[in-house]
Amino acid sequence: MTNRDLDATWSYHNSTKHSYDSIHTDAHYLDWENQPLPFKIYQSLDPVALPHDLLSSGVPALSAISAFNPPAETSSIPPLSMPLLASLLYFSAGITKRKQYPGGEMLFRAAACTGALYHIELYLVCGDLPELQAGVYHFGPGDFALRCLRQGDYRQLLVQATGGEPAMAAAPLTVICTGTFWRNAWKYRARTYRHCFWDTGTLVANLLTVSTAHAVPAKVVLGFVDETIDRLLGLDSAHEVALALVTLGHTPQAHPGPLPVLEPLQLDTVPLSNKEVDYPTIREMHAASTLRQEAEAATWHGRTPPHDWPAPTGELFPLQPLSTDEVPTDSIEQVILRRGSSRRFAQVPIRFAQLSTLLLRATGGIPADFLDPPGVMLNDLYLIVNAVDDLPSGTYVFRRDHQALELLRRGTFRRDAGYLGLMQEIPADASVDVFFLTDLRTVLDRFGNRGYRAAQLEAGLIGGKLYLAAYAQRLGASGLTFFDDDVTRFFAPHAEDKSVMFLMALGKAGKLVRPPR
Repeated sequence: MTNRDLDATWSYHNSTKHSYDSIHTDAHYLDWENQPLPFKIYQSLDPVALPHDLLSSGVPALSAISAFNPPAETSSIPPLSMPLLASLLYFSAGITKRKQYPGGEMLFRAAACTGALYHIELYLVCGDLPELQAGVYHFGPGDFALRCLRQGDYRQLLVQATGGEPAMAAAPLTVICTGTFWRNAWKYRARTYRHCFWDTGTLVANLLTVSTAHAVPAKVVLGFVDETIDRLLGLDSAHEVALALVTLGHTPQAHPGPLPVLEPLQLDTVPLSNKEVDYPTIREMHAASTLRQEAEAATWHGRTPPHDWPAPTGELFPLQPLSTDEVPTDSIEQVILRRGSSRRFAQVPIRFAQLSTLLLRATGGIPADFLDPPGVMLNDLYLIVNAVDDLPSGTYVFRRDHQALELLRRGTFRRDAGYLGLMQEIPADASVDVFFLTDLRTVLDRFGNRGYRAAQLEAGLIGGKLYLAAYAQRLGASGLTFFDDDVTRFFAPHAEDKSVMFLMALGKAGKLVRPPR
Protein backbone atom coordinates (compact mmCIF):
# COMPACT_ATOMS: atom_id res chain seq x y z
CA MET A 1 0.00 0.00 0.00
CA THR A 2 1.32 3.46 -0.89
CA ASN A 3 0.55 7.02 0.18
CA ARG A 4 -1.61 7.37 -2.94
CA ASP A 5 -4.02 4.50 -2.12
CA LEU A 6 -6.63 6.89 -0.78
CA ASP A 7 -9.22 4.27 0.12
CA ALA A 8 -7.17 3.61 3.25
CA THR A 9 -7.90 7.05 4.69
CA TRP A 10 -11.60 6.86 3.93
CA SER A 11 -11.76 3.41 5.46
CA TYR A 12 -10.07 4.56 8.67
CA HIS A 13 -11.92 7.87 8.89
CA ASN A 14 -15.35 6.33 8.35
CA SER A 15 -14.73 3.39 10.68
CA THR A 16 -13.72 5.70 13.55
CA LYS A 17 -16.62 8.11 13.30
CA HIS A 18 -18.77 8.66 16.37
CA SER A 19 -22.53 8.44 16.01
CA TYR A 20 -25.44 8.27 18.40
CA ASP A 21 -25.78 4.54 17.76
CA SER A 22 -22.07 3.78 18.07
CA ILE A 23 -21.89 5.51 21.45
CA HIS A 24 -25.01 3.87 22.86
CA THR A 25 -24.10 0.37 21.73
CA ASP A 26 -20.49 0.61 22.93
CA ALA A 27 -19.61 -1.82 25.70
CA HIS A 28 -16.06 -0.53 26.19
CA TYR A 29 -14.95 0.13 29.76
CA LEU A 30 -11.76 1.45 31.31
CA ASP A 31 -9.56 -1.21 32.89
CA TRP A 32 -8.06 0.92 35.63
CA GLU A 33 -5.81 -1.89 36.84
CA ASN A 34 -4.16 -1.86 33.41
CA GLN A 35 -3.88 1.91 32.89
CA PRO A 36 -0.59 2.73 31.10
CA LEU A 37 2.22 4.64 32.73
CA PRO A 38 2.21 8.35 31.86
CA PHE A 39 5.96 8.36 31.08
CA LYS A 40 8.43 6.49 28.91
CA ILE A 41 11.15 5.31 31.28
CA TYR A 42 14.53 4.06 30.05
CA GLN A 43 15.95 1.55 32.50
CA SER A 44 19.69 1.95 31.91
CA LEU A 45 20.34 5.51 30.68
CA ASP A 46 21.74 8.18 32.95
CA PRO A 47 19.81 11.46 33.12
CA VAL A 48 21.20 14.75 31.88
CA ALA A 49 19.51 17.17 34.26
CA LEU A 50 17.91 20.25 32.77
CA PRO A 51 18.25 23.53 34.68
CA HIS A 52 15.25 24.70 36.67
CA ASP A 53 16.11 28.39 36.31
CA LEU A 54 13.70 28.84 33.41
CA LEU A 55 13.76 31.93 31.25
CA SER A 56 10.88 34.37 31.02
CA SER A 57 10.53 36.12 27.68
CA GLY A 58 8.25 38.88 28.99
CA VAL A 59 6.48 38.81 25.61
CA PRO A 60 2.67 39.19 25.87
CA ALA A 61 0.96 35.90 25.09
CA LEU A 62 -1.34 37.28 22.39
CA SER A 63 1.62 38.79 20.56
CA ALA A 64 3.54 35.50 20.62
CA ILE A 65 0.49 33.48 19.54
CA SER A 66 -0.20 35.57 16.46
CA ALA A 67 3.38 36.12 15.28
CA PHE A 68 4.51 34.20 12.21
CA ASN A 69 8.11 33.16 12.88
CA PRO A 70 9.49 30.88 10.15
CA PRO A 71 13.21 30.14 9.80
CA ALA A 72 15.20 32.99 8.28
CA GLU A 73 18.84 33.90 7.99
CA THR A 74 19.63 36.43 10.68
CA SER A 75 22.45 37.11 13.09
CA SER A 76 20.14 38.04 15.96
CA ILE A 77 18.96 34.50 16.74
CA PRO A 78 19.96 33.61 20.31
CA PRO A 79 22.12 30.52 20.90
CA LEU A 80 20.25 27.50 22.22
CA SER A 81 21.63 27.53 25.75
CA MET A 82 20.53 24.94 28.29
CA PRO A 83 18.25 27.41 30.14
CA LEU A 84 16.58 28.33 26.84
CA LEU A 85 16.26 24.68 25.81
CA ALA A 86 14.83 23.81 29.24
CA SER A 87 12.30 26.63 28.93
CA LEU A 88 11.17 25.51 25.47
CA LEU A 89 10.67 21.95 26.68
CA TYR A 90 9.03 22.86 29.98
CA PHE A 91 6.46 25.23 28.51
CA SER A 92 5.65 22.70 25.78
CA ALA A 93 5.53 19.38 27.61
CA GLY A 94 6.63 19.93 31.20
CA ILE A 95 4.63 19.20 34.35
CA THR A 96 3.02 22.47 35.42
CA LYS A 97 0.45 21.35 38.02
CA ARG A 98 0.02 18.54 40.51
CA LYS A 99 -3.36 17.74 42.05
CA GLN A 100 -4.15 15.20 44.73
CA TYR A 101 -7.23 13.01 44.34
CA PRO A 102 -8.59 10.17 46.50
CA GLY A 103 -7.14 7.74 43.94
CA GLY A 104 -3.72 9.34 43.77
CA GLU A 105 -1.93 12.25 42.15
CA MET A 106 -2.69 13.76 38.73
CA LEU A 107 0.16 15.45 36.89
CA PHE A 108 -0.89 18.11 34.38
CA ARG A 109 1.32 19.18 31.50
CA ALA A 110 1.88 22.50 29.77
CA ALA A 111 -0.26 21.54 26.75
CA ALA A 112 -3.69 19.92 26.70
CA CYS A 113 -4.02 16.24 25.79
CA THR A 114 -7.03 13.99 25.22
CA GLY A 115 -7.99 12.29 28.45
CA ALA A 116 -4.86 13.72 30.15
CA LEU A 117 -3.07 10.58 28.92
CA TYR A 118 -0.03 12.43 27.50
CA HIS A 119 0.91 9.95 24.80
CA ILE A 120 3.17 12.35 22.88
CA GLU A 121 6.90 11.89 23.53
CA LEU A 122 9.63 14.39 22.62
CA TYR A 123 13.10 13.62 21.26
CA LEU A 124 15.91 15.99 20.33
CA VAL A 125 18.45 15.74 17.52
CA CYS A 126 21.15 18.39 17.77
CA GLY A 127 24.65 19.40 16.87
CA ASP A 128 27.00 20.69 19.54
CA LEU A 129 25.15 23.30 21.60
CA PRO A 130 26.72 25.61 24.20
CA GLU A 131 26.13 23.17 27.06
CA LEU A 132 25.02 19.98 25.31
CA GLN A 133 27.02 17.64 23.11
CA ALA A 134 25.74 16.61 19.69
CA GLY A 135 23.43 13.63 19.89
CA VAL A 136 19.96 12.15 19.94
CA TYR A 137 18.12 12.64 23.24
CA HIS A 138 14.81 11.72 24.85
CA PHE A 139 13.06 14.29 27.03
CA GLY A 140 11.66 12.91 30.30
CA PRO A 141 9.04 15.23 31.85
CA GLY A 142 8.88 13.10 35.00
CA ASP A 143 12.33 14.04 36.23
CA PHE A 144 12.84 16.95 33.81
CA ALA A 145 15.93 15.46 32.24
CA LEU A 146 17.36 14.35 28.92
CA ARG A 147 18.77 10.90 28.16
CA CYS A 148 21.25 10.37 25.39
CA LEU A 149 20.24 7.64 22.94
CA ARG A 150 23.04 8.27 20.43
CA GLN A 151 26.19 10.38 20.57
CA GLY A 152 27.22 12.33 17.48
CA ASP A 153 25.72 14.68 14.93
CA TYR A 154 22.82 13.06 13.07
CA ARG A 155 21.32 16.23 11.64
CA GLN A 156 22.38 15.41 8.07
CA LEU A 157 20.32 12.24 8.31
CA LEU A 158 17.27 14.42 9.04
CA VAL A 159 18.07 16.54 6.00
CA GLN A 160 18.13 13.42 3.83
CA ALA A 161 14.99 11.96 5.40
CA THR A 162 13.07 15.18 4.68
CA GLY A 163 14.16 15.35 1.05
CA GLY A 164 16.47 18.30 1.63
CA GLU A 165 14.04 20.51 3.56
CA PRO A 166 15.91 23.87 3.81
CA ALA A 167 14.84 24.61 7.38
CA MET A 168 16.17 21.23 8.46
CA ALA A 169 19.51 21.89 6.81
CA ALA A 170 19.94 25.12 8.81
CA ALA A 171 18.61 23.97 12.19
CA PRO A 172 20.99 23.42 15.11
CA LEU A 173 18.20 21.50 16.86
CA THR A 174 15.15 19.51 15.79
CA VAL A 175 12.43 18.32 18.17
CA ILE A 176 10.70 15.10 17.10
CA CYS A 177 7.20 14.34 18.36
CA THR A 178 6.21 10.69 18.56
CA GLY A 179 2.94 8.98 19.45
CA THR A 180 2.75 6.02 21.82
CA PHE A 181 -0.43 4.31 20.62
CA TRP A 182 -1.40 2.23 23.66
CA ARG A 183 -1.18 5.06 26.17
CA ASN A 184 -4.12 6.76 24.43
CA ALA A 185 -5.81 3.69 22.92
CA TRP A 186 -6.36 2.35 26.45
CA LYS A 187 -9.30 4.77 26.56
CA TYR A 188 -9.98 5.87 22.99
CA ARG A 189 -9.12 2.70 21.02
CA ALA A 190 -8.89 3.05 17.23
CA ARG A 191 -9.77 6.76 17.26
CA THR A 192 -6.37 7.29 18.88
CA TYR A 193 -4.73 7.95 15.51
CA ARG A 194 -6.76 11.14 15.21
CA HIS A 195 -5.76 12.07 18.76
CA CYS A 196 -2.08 11.58 17.90
CA PHE A 197 -2.25 14.68 15.73
CA TRP A 198 -4.69 16.69 17.84
CA ASP A 199 -2.38 16.30 20.83
CA THR A 200 0.81 16.85 18.85
CA GLY A 201 -0.86 20.01 17.54
CA THR A 202 -1.67 21.47 20.96
CA LEU A 203 1.85 20.68 22.17
CA VAL A 204 3.51 22.15 19.07
CA ALA A 205 1.31 25.25 19.40
CA ASN A 206 3.00 25.86 22.76
CA LEU A 207 6.43 25.13 21.31
CA LEU A 208 5.98 27.52 18.38
CA THR A 209 4.57 30.25 20.59
CA VAL A 210 7.32 30.06 23.21
CA SER A 211 10.05 29.83 20.56
CA THR A 212 8.58 32.93 18.90
CA ALA A 213 8.65 34.77 22.23
CA HIS A 214 12.38 33.99 22.51
CA ALA A 215 13.08 34.93 18.85
CA VAL A 216 13.95 31.33 17.92
CA PRO A 217 12.68 30.60 14.40
CA ALA A 218 10.80 27.33 13.95
CA LYS A 219 9.11 25.21 11.30
CA VAL A 220 6.86 22.16 11.43
CA VAL A 221 7.89 19.40 9.03
CA LEU A 222 5.56 16.49 8.17
CA GLY A 223 7.29 15.34 4.98
CA PHE A 224 9.88 12.76 6.03
CA VAL A 225 10.80 9.12 5.47
CA ASP A 226 9.12 7.47 8.44
CA GLU A 227 11.32 4.40 8.73
CA THR A 228 14.50 6.49 8.88
CA ILE A 229 13.27 8.63 11.78
CA ASP A 230 11.90 5.62 13.66
CA ARG A 231 15.24 3.82 13.29
CA LEU A 232 17.14 6.88 14.46
CA LEU A 233 15.09 6.98 17.66
CA GLY A 234 15.08 3.21 18.13
CA LEU A 235 11.27 3.00 18.02
CA ASP A 236 9.22 -0.17 17.75
CA SER A 237 6.88 1.15 15.09
CA ALA A 238 4.12 -1.26 16.07
CA HIS A 239 3.83 0.71 19.32
CA GLU A 240 5.43 4.15 18.86
CA VAL A 241 6.00 6.21 15.72
CA ALA A 242 7.37 9.59 14.66
CA LEU A 243 4.56 12.07 13.95
CA ALA A 244 6.09 15.50 13.35
CA LEU A 245 9.44 17.29 13.31
CA VAL A 246 9.97 20.87 14.48
CA THR A 247 13.16 22.69 13.51
CA LEU A 248 14.46 25.27 15.97
CA GLY A 249 17.00 28.00 15.34
CA HIS A 250 19.22 28.79 12.39
CA THR A 251 22.92 28.26 11.83
CA PRO A 252 24.88 29.24 8.72
CA GLN A 253 27.24 26.26 9.05
CA ALA A 254 26.57 23.18 6.98
CA HIS A 255 26.05 19.95 8.91
CA PRO A 256 29.29 18.00 9.06
CA GLY A 257 29.61 14.65 7.30
CA PRO A 258 29.92 11.82 6.79
CA LEU A 259 26.95 10.43 8.67
CA PRO A 260 27.60 8.34 11.77
CA VAL A 261 26.72 4.68 11.34
CA LEU A 262 23.10 4.11 12.32
CA GLU A 263 23.46 1.08 14.55
CA PRO A 264 20.27 -0.56 15.90
CA LEU A 265 19.27 0.66 19.35
CA GLN A 266 18.41 -1.89 21.99
CA LEU A 267 17.36 0.13 25.01
CA ASP A 268 15.10 -1.41 27.61
CA THR A 269 12.14 0.61 28.83
CA VAL A 270 9.63 -0.05 31.59
CA PRO A 271 6.46 -1.70 30.19
CA LEU A 272 3.56 0.74 29.99
CA SER A 273 1.13 -1.71 31.57
CA ASN A 274 0.61 -5.41 32.21
CA LYS A 275 -0.82 -5.99 28.76
CA GLU A 276 -1.59 -3.99 25.64
CA VAL A 277 -4.61 -4.27 23.36
CA ASP A 278 -3.75 -4.01 19.68
CA TYR A 279 -5.91 -1.92 17.33
CA PRO A 280 -4.77 -2.92 13.82
CA THR A 281 -6.61 -0.05 12.12
CA ILE A 282 -4.22 2.42 13.80
CA ARG A 283 -1.17 0.67 12.38
CA GLU A 284 -2.85 0.26 8.99
CA MET A 285 -3.67 3.96 8.74
CA HIS A 286 -0.15 4.90 9.73
CA ALA A 287 1.38 2.51 7.19
CA ALA A 288 -0.91 3.82 4.45
CA SER A 289 0.25 7.41 5.08
CA THR A 290 3.94 6.54 5.26
CA LEU A 291 6.59 8.06 2.98
CA ARG A 292 9.23 5.51 1.99
CA GLN A 293 11.74 7.38 -0.16
CA GLU A 294 13.60 10.68 0.12
CA ALA A 295 12.34 11.78 -3.30
CA GLU A 296 8.79 11.16 -2.13
CA ALA A 297 9.37 13.41 0.89
CA ALA A 298 10.87 16.13 -1.33
CA THR A 299 7.82 16.29 -3.61
CA TRP A 300 5.40 16.12 -0.69
CA HIS A 301 6.30 19.56 0.71
CA GLY A 302 4.37 22.73 -0.04
CA ARG A 303 1.85 23.72 -2.71
CA THR A 304 -1.24 23.80 -0.52
CA PRO A 305 -4.48 23.42 -2.51
CA PRO A 306 -6.05 26.86 -3.13
CA HIS A 307 -9.21 27.74 -1.22
CA ASP A 308 -11.91 29.05 -3.54
CA TRP A 309 -14.44 30.76 -1.30
CA PRO A 310 -17.92 31.21 -2.76
CA ALA A 311 -19.43 34.68 -2.66
CA PRO A 312 -21.01 35.34 0.75
CA THR A 313 -24.75 34.74 0.86
CA GLY A 314 -25.29 35.54 4.53
CA GLU A 315 -24.79 38.74 6.50
CA LEU A 316 -21.15 39.53 7.24
CA PHE A 317 -19.99 40.64 10.69
CA PRO A 318 -16.46 42.09 10.37
CA LEU A 319 -14.19 41.09 13.23
CA GLN A 320 -13.60 43.81 15.83
CA PRO A 321 -10.60 42.75 17.94
CA LEU A 322 -9.60 44.29 21.23
CA SER A 323 -7.97 47.68 20.97
CA THR A 324 -4.31 48.10 21.80
CA ASP A 325 -5.19 49.45 25.25
CA GLU A 326 -7.48 46.47 25.97
CA VAL A 327 -5.11 43.66 24.95
CA PRO A 328 -3.94 41.72 28.03
CA THR A 329 -0.20 41.87 28.65
CA ASP A 330 0.36 38.66 30.62
CA SER A 331 3.44 36.89 29.26
CA ILE A 332 3.15 33.64 27.34
CA GLU A 333 4.80 31.81 30.23
CA GLN A 334 2.23 33.15 32.72
CA VAL A 335 -0.61 32.09 30.44
CA ILE A 336 0.73 28.56 29.94
CA LEU A 337 1.06 28.10 33.69
CA ARG A 338 -2.54 29.31 34.10
CA ARG A 339 -3.99 27.28 31.23
CA GLY A 340 -6.26 24.35 31.90
CA SER A 341 -9.12 22.56 30.18
CA SER A 342 -12.45 23.93 31.33
CA ARG A 343 -14.82 21.22 32.55
CA ARG A 344 -17.73 23.62 33.00
CA PHE A 345 -18.74 26.90 31.37
CA ALA A 346 -20.93 29.61 32.85
CA GLN A 347 -23.80 30.39 30.48
CA VAL A 348 -22.79 34.04 30.22
CA PRO A 349 -21.76 36.02 27.16
CA ILE A 350 -18.28 36.98 26.10
CA ARG A 351 -17.60 40.13 24.09
CA PHE A 352 -17.46 40.11 20.31
CA ALA A 353 -14.08 41.83 20.66
CA GLN A 354 -12.83 38.83 22.65
CA LEU A 355 -14.09 36.35 20.06
CA SER A 356 -12.60 38.44 17.26
CA THR A 357 -9.25 38.49 19.03
CA LEU A 358 -9.39 34.71 19.54
CA LEU A 359 -9.98 34.04 15.86
CA LEU A 360 -7.47 36.54 14.50
CA ARG A 361 -4.65 35.58 16.86
CA ALA A 362 -5.11 31.82 16.44
CA THR A 363 -5.26 31.87 12.63
CA GLY A 364 -2.34 34.20 11.95
CA GLY A 365 -0.36 31.47 10.21
CA ILE A 366 1.68 28.35 10.95
CA PRO A 367 5.20 27.82 9.57
CA ALA A 368 4.81 24.30 8.16
CA ASP A 369 6.03 22.43 5.11
CA PHE A 370 2.46 21.62 4.03
CA LEU A 371 1.24 25.24 4.18
CA ASP A 372 2.50 27.21 1.20
CA PRO A 373 2.17 30.12 0.59
CA PRO A 374 2.38 31.29 4.22
CA GLY A 375 -0.95 31.96 5.90
CA VAL A 376 -3.04 29.38 4.04
CA MET A 377 -5.11 26.82 5.93
CA LEU A 378 -6.49 23.33 5.30
CA ASN A 379 -9.39 23.70 7.73
CA ASP A 380 -12.41 25.98 7.74
CA LEU A 381 -13.84 27.20 11.04
CA TYR A 382 -17.58 26.85 11.62
CA LEU A 383 -19.11 28.33 14.76
CA ILE A 384 -22.15 27.90 16.94
CA VAL A 385 -22.52 31.20 18.79
CA ASN A 386 -24.53 30.78 21.98
CA ALA A 387 -23.72 33.95 23.90
CA VAL A 388 -21.61 36.75 22.42
CA ASP A 389 -22.44 40.40 23.02
CA ASP A 390 -23.09 42.37 19.82
CA LEU A 391 -23.39 39.18 17.73
CA PRO A 392 -26.69 37.38 17.05
CA SER A 393 -26.91 33.81 18.29
CA GLY A 394 -26.70 31.35 15.43
CA THR A 395 -24.31 29.47 13.18
CA TYR A 396 -21.43 31.06 11.28
CA VAL A 397 -18.45 30.34 9.10
CA PHE A 398 -15.22 32.29 9.58
CA ARG A 399 -14.43 34.05 6.30
CA ARG A 400 -10.69 34.69 6.41
CA ASP A 401 -10.89 36.36 3.00
CA HIS A 402 -13.14 39.04 4.52
CA GLN A 403 -11.87 38.86 8.12
CA ALA A 404 -15.49 38.43 9.08
CA LEU A 405 -18.06 35.94 10.30
CA GLU A 406 -20.70 35.00 7.75
CA LEU A 407 -24.08 34.27 9.31
CA LEU A 408 -25.51 30.95 8.14
CA ARG A 409 -28.57 30.64 10.43
CA ARG A 410 -29.96 32.78 13.22
CA GLY A 411 -31.33 30.97 16.22
CA THR A 412 -30.65 29.37 19.58
CA PHE A 413 -28.59 26.20 19.20
CA ARG A 414 -27.29 25.38 22.68
CA ARG A 415 -29.09 22.06 22.68
CA ASP A 416 -27.68 21.23 19.24
CA ALA A 417 -24.18 22.17 20.36
CA GLY A 418 -24.43 19.83 23.32
CA TYR A 419 -25.66 16.98 21.14
CA LEU A 420 -23.00 17.48 18.45
CA GLY A 421 -20.29 17.54 21.14
CA LEU A 422 -21.14 13.96 22.11
CA MET A 423 -24.12 14.97 24.25
CA GLN A 424 -22.00 16.83 26.80
CA GLU A 425 -22.84 19.89 28.86
CA ILE A 426 -19.54 21.59 28.02
CA PRO A 427 -20.38 22.62 24.42
CA ALA A 428 -23.98 23.38 25.39
CA ASP A 429 -22.86 25.79 28.13
CA ALA A 430 -20.01 27.39 26.17
CA SER A 431 -20.35 30.84 24.68
CA VAL A 432 -18.96 29.65 21.34
CA ASP A 433 -18.17 26.27 19.80
CA VAL A 434 -15.64 26.18 16.96
CA PHE A 435 -15.74 23.19 14.63
CA PHE A 436 -12.82 22.49 12.28
CA LEU A 437 -13.94 21.06 8.93
CA THR A 438 -11.83 20.33 5.87
CA ASP A 439 -12.40 19.40 2.24
CA LEU A 440 -10.70 16.06 2.77
CA ARG A 441 -10.98 14.96 -0.85
CA THR A 442 -8.99 17.97 -2.05
CA VAL A 443 -6.40 17.54 0.71
CA LEU A 444 -5.91 13.85 -0.10
CA ASP A 445 -5.70 14.51 -3.83
CA ARG A 446 -2.78 16.87 -3.17
CA PHE A 447 -0.96 15.18 -0.29
CA GLY A 448 -2.11 11.56 -0.43
CA ASN A 449 -3.06 9.74 2.75
CA ARG A 450 -0.49 11.82 4.62
CA GLY A 451 -2.77 14.80 4.06
CA TYR A 452 -4.99 13.28 6.75
CA ARG A 453 -2.15 13.73 9.22
CA ALA A 454 -1.70 17.33 8.06
CA ALA A 455 -5.39 18.28 8.37
CA GLN A 456 -5.67 16.76 11.85
CA LEU A 457 -2.40 18.35 12.99
CA GLU A 458 -3.36 21.81 11.72
CA ALA A 459 -6.68 21.59 13.57
CA GLY A 460 -4.85 20.65 16.76
CA LEU A 461 -2.36 23.48 16.27
CA ILE A 462 -5.02 26.14 15.80
CA GLY A 463 -6.96 24.58 18.65
CA GLY A 464 -3.85 24.88 20.83
CA LYS A 465 -3.55 28.55 19.90
CA LEU A 466 -7.22 29.06 20.78
CA TYR A 467 -6.49 27.51 24.18
CA LEU A 468 -3.69 30.01 24.80
CA ALA A 469 -5.57 33.00 23.36
CA ALA A 470 -8.58 32.18 25.56
CA TYR A 471 -6.57 31.90 28.76
CA ALA A 472 -4.64 35.04 27.84
CA GLN A 473 -8.03 36.84 28.05
CA ARG A 474 -8.90 34.94 31.26
CA LEU A 475 -11.53 32.90 29.45
CA GLY A 476 -11.86 29.13 29.41
CA ALA A 477 -11.42 26.56 26.64
CA SER A 478 -11.81 22.84 26.10
CA GLY A 479 -11.04 20.52 23.20
CA LEU A 480 -13.80 18.00 22.53
CA THR A 481 -14.89 15.15 20.33
CA PHE A 482 -18.08 15.02 18.26
CA PHE A 483 -20.64 13.14 16.18
CA ASP A 484 -18.89 13.36 12.80
CA ASP A 485 -21.64 13.14 10.22
CA ASP A 486 -24.14 15.01 12.36
CA VAL A 487 -21.79 18.02 12.46
CA THR A 488 -21.47 18.06 8.68
CA ARG A 489 -25.25 17.79 8.25
CA PHE A 490 -25.81 20.53 10.83
CA PHE A 491 -23.69 23.04 8.89
CA ALA A 492 -24.99 21.91 5.49
CA PRO A 493 -25.40 22.98 2.80
CA HIS A 494 -22.39 25.26 3.34
CA ALA A 495 -20.27 22.45 4.83
CA GLU A 496 -21.59 19.73 2.56
CA ASP A 497 -18.96 17.08 1.75
CA LYS A 498 -16.54 18.42 4.38
CA SER A 499 -15.09 16.25 7.15
CA VAL A 500 -14.82 17.23 10.80
CA MET A 501 -11.35 17.30 12.32
CA PHE A 502 -11.70 18.91 15.77
CA LEU A 503 -13.93 20.90 18.14
CA MET A 504 -13.10 23.67 20.60
CA ALA A 505 -15.52 25.07 23.20
CA LEU A 506 -14.82 28.63 24.40
CA GLY A 507 -16.36 30.89 27.02
CA LYS A 508 -16.18 31.95 30.63
CA ALA A 509 -15.23 29.05 32.86
CA GLY A 510 -17.72 28.14 35.57
CA LYS A 511 -17.12 26.41 38.85
CA LEU A 512 -17.29 22.64 38.69
CA VAL A 513 -19.78 21.54 41.33
CA ARG A 514 -18.87 18.12 42.65
CA PRO A 515 -21.46 15.91 44.36
CA PRO A 516 -20.91 15.36 48.10
CA ARG A 517 -18.77 12.37 48.99
